Amino acid sequence: MSSFQDIYRDQPVLVTGHTGFKGGWLGLWLHQLGAVVHGYSRDIPTNPALFEMAQLDSLLHHNIGDVRDLEHFQRVLHQARPRFVFHLAAQPIVSRSYSDPIETMSTNVIGTNVVLEALRSVDWPCAVIMITSDKCYDNVEWVWGYRETDSLGGKDVYSGSKGAAELVIRCYVHSFFKEHHPVRIAVGRAGNVIGGGDWAADRIVVDCVRSWCAGERVLLRSPSATRPWQHVLEPLSGYLALGATLAATAKQHGEAFNFGPRAEQSRTVVELLNDLARIWGHSAPEQAYEIIDQIPFHEAGLLKLNCDKALLGLRWSPVLNYQEAVQMTGEWYRAVLQDKADAQSTSLKQITAYENLAADRNIAWSDSK
Repeated sequence: MSSFQDIYRDQPVLVTGHTGFKGGWLGLWLHQLGAVVHGYSRDIPTNPALFEMAQLDSLLHHNIGDVRDLEHFQRVLHQARPRFVFHLAAQPIVSRSYSDPIETMSTNVIGTNVVLEALRSVDWPCAVIMITSDKCYDNVEWVWGYRETDSLGGKDVYSGSKGAAELVIRCYVHSFFKEHHPVRIAVGRAGNVIGGGDWAADRIVVDCVRSWCAGERVLLRSPSATRPWQHVLEPLSGYLALGATLAATAKQHGEAFNFGPRAEQSRTVVELLNDLARIWGHSAPEQAYEIIDQIPFHEAGLLKLNCDKALLGLRWSPVLNYQEAVQMTGEWYRAVLQDKADAQSTSLKQITAYENLAADRNIAWSDSK
């Protein structure tokens, strides 16, 4: 079975942020699709890390560099000569944006600027997917999903950095990447993701795994916060579908696309935790967590995306339901941490299972039609 019309096979692909959670999974998937993957990241951001656990350095070209370093990034870009670029490098943690706002703004905004500036020198066909976040929207916590035409903004530092990055992308597209330029650019926006191998700070699944491995209860700061939870492979399938479409046609050049789960997959933090606890083996909630009355920083209570544009423009739709997403996540941690399974093979098997499920459900990118 092939996926994404086999467009990535034997093609050089550059992924910024390849040592992170989403970047690691994207690197694994691109490798499985037959791509020649080049990564560019400043460091390995967590300990442990999916990048090290799954031995990604054995599967791709591993480049260490700061995304804000124009000269170095441009040199790596021209050495790799990628047919596709996926820009994921970012400071992704909301809580850290409060303790280090300058680092957050410079990485997320200036880093985006540097990538775009380097791409101006590209003289070969190149499809570029710039990844931002659902938090780029000016969130007024209404009950319906945000559309790509809704206002950008952000009341906190992290959200503001993502909104600002979007403005940088927009002005570069209109100023420099016009019809005659070989580079085509599109934006992918996604929200909270879960999945095996995430070890970032202040992520609820990670907090659970760390606490439960230590035989402790996890402390919940925002149990009623509602999120449209989705497995990490869902938005990645959207980014890959967008890259394939962008390479084939200029129609989506300069466009932004939301990638999120179905509306019925929104659950509160405590609902997610109850489901994960059952997979882990806890028989009662009081064994798994303790709710505390402390919210140390502002975080949106309600935020979801409208993904109709991706459905109509890319024929993309999510594959997994909520229970399947949680099951895949819990099974990865259980297999790797409790059963000592190999992280690389476990991850690649989950990617294959996800592709097969997409084919069974006639999802367009799976080439099942």
